Amino acid sequence: MWKSSTEISNSIFYPLKIWAEETSGNWNMLVGSGFVLVLLGVLLLYVYIKRIGKADERTNQIYLNSASIMLCGVVLFDLIFPKEYMWQIFFLFKYAFVFIAAGIYLAVRYKKELS
Repeated sequence: MWKSSTEISNSIFYPLKIWAEETSGNWNMLVGSGFVLVLLGVLLLYVYIKRIGKADERTNQIYLNSASIMLCGVVLFDLIFPKEYMWQIFFLFKYAFVFIAAGIYLAVRYKKELS
């Protein structure tokens, strides 16, 4: 079967590389969707940080949990995404996904405390 995590990663992401390199339109679509996801994640974080409020004992715990989710996401995506090709694109998607995950965590905490 598979010998290492690199082979698993290549089997998942190599077809994406082939698709992206077929035409410049595919490449631009991949880069554009990455930027849209980063902007969505940053906007989600900003909105819920503003809604939760200023730093105090309660909000500091929420922000620390959000930061730990982001750190775990960065480490996880560093292990999953390949480093041999398209690392800039995967770098973009890695941060997009961790911003969105932290924003979703903040949204859930905000909804729980509001109800």
